[in-house]
Amino acid sequence: MAQKRILNVAIIGAGMSGLCMAAKLQDVGIDSYTIFESADEVGGTWRDNTYPGLTCDVPSRFYTYSFRPNSNWSHLYPPGPEIHDYFRQVATERGIRGHIRFGADVTSAHYRDGQWWVGTADAEEAFDVLITATGFLRVPRYPDIPGLETFAGPSFHSSRWDHSVSLPDKRIGLIGTGSTGVQITAELGGNVRELNIFQRTAQWVFPAANPRYSRFTKFILSRWPALNMVGYRFWQACFERLLAPAVVKPCWQRRFVTALCQWNLRLSVRDPELRRRLTPDYQPMCKRQVFAGRYYKAVQTPGVRLVDDPIDHIEPRGVVTADGTLHELDLLVLATGFDARAYVRPMEIVGENGLTLNDAWADGPHAYRSVAVPGFPNLFMLTGPHSPVGSQSLVIIAENQADYAMWWINQIRHGRVTSAAPTEAATKDYNEQMKAAMPQTIWMTGCNSWYLGKDGLPELFPWRPQRHRELLREPELADFDVRTT
Repeated sequence: MAQKRILNVAIIGAGMSGLCMAAKLQDVGIDSYTIFESADEVGGTWRDNTYPGLTCDVPSRFYTYSFRPNSNWSHLYPPGPEIHDYFRQVATERGIRGHIRFGADVTSAHYRDGQWWVGTADAEEAFDVLITATGFLRVPRYPDIPGLETFAGPSFHSSRWDHSVSLPDKRIGLIGTGSTGVQITAELGGNVRELNIFQRTAQWVFPAANPRYSRFTKFILSRWPALNMVGYRFWQACFERLLAPAVVKPCWQRRFVTALCQWNLRLSVRDPELRRRLTPDYQPMCKRQVFAGRYYKAVQTPGVRLVDDPIDHIEPRGVVTADGTLHELDLLVLATGFDARAYVRPMEIVGENGLTLNDAWADGPHAYRSVAVPGFPNLFMLTGPHSPVGSQSLVIIAENQADYAMWWINQIRHGRVTSAAPTEAATKDYNEQMKAAMPQTIWMTGCNSWYLGKDGLPELFPWRPQRHRELLREPELADFDVRTT
């Protein structure tokens, strides 16, 4: 039997994707990997986001690794702290922590002489394979509002929540009504002195109650762990047969979701004027769909005010809207989302012949089947450009992409390949196919969302998630520049 090559693998990021990649490497006996993590704990977005009401919008049974079920979820939709605990448990149980360098912020990665040289503030090291697992919505986006820096009270982004600030006695201003803003509203509405919701764009809300799991259910699932997979497959089918078709093509599923969102608003908000102000001027799912069970009730709670006049500027005492009204505040929360095009940036990645990733992405982030980029050999991205994030659980996406990377890693490990990168022609052809399929998606029906790129097209996967899984099942060797010894 031929001796297997010892591979040094660098993984950037110890969030959900990075831990998934580490587990996949361990499963085939590769323990010569290093995870670079800029923070002091694992968990990624579930470590960084701690705002009140934080809950995943994917059911808990489906927001788990297929190889590590969890019978202890407390709710149908898992609270953020429980998800963070889950990933910490996986890191500990698997012995992954010993491979993590905490506080190691990677500033650069250069491909030289057939290896990736990963640089931090302290040193530069060589690796055979580079995996980027830096997350999808990671870099906070701050609004460009005149006078924002002059506000006299505490002010912070929702992903940088300051828990030293007391809430019940405060007049709070909340800018943003996306998924985060909706969750914060549902949690704080009626529980603080005053909550002013500055709505820039009304959102369609899909009704999603969040019941608790009983002690009996937890006992059954812990006693027979295989039953967890039943729940996993059930929710996977719901996503892939109901939500996914609705966003990628006109169909009965789209009409069903649309009707459900419309009836949810009509039945939940009795005041016709308030209902009018909460009614979007675009189709449901055109923006990232909001799932919530208590938002409309919270908006109608005494002490909660919906402000839909545009913000003109901010002054030390509060927010001034376009009609000249000063909304006096004690605390300002910015639920204004993230830079969806950051990916690995601001890290500098340089491939062959001095090609930088910034140059390769001058017209916007793109990749071959969401995992690889021409001119960057042995570089694999988890949750990379055009992943099916608009219609699928990020966990199963990361697993499929990690399995694809593992196929190539095994080829390199067995000496059949030294390096591989997709060709420019194959990548261009793939991206042209995606562009051609975009017009039938719900994201092209006339709303302005963070899904849209420079060219006005959604930077999402225009087909059902099943096709993404099929595309990653096994590489098309003809699409790659493969080098051997």
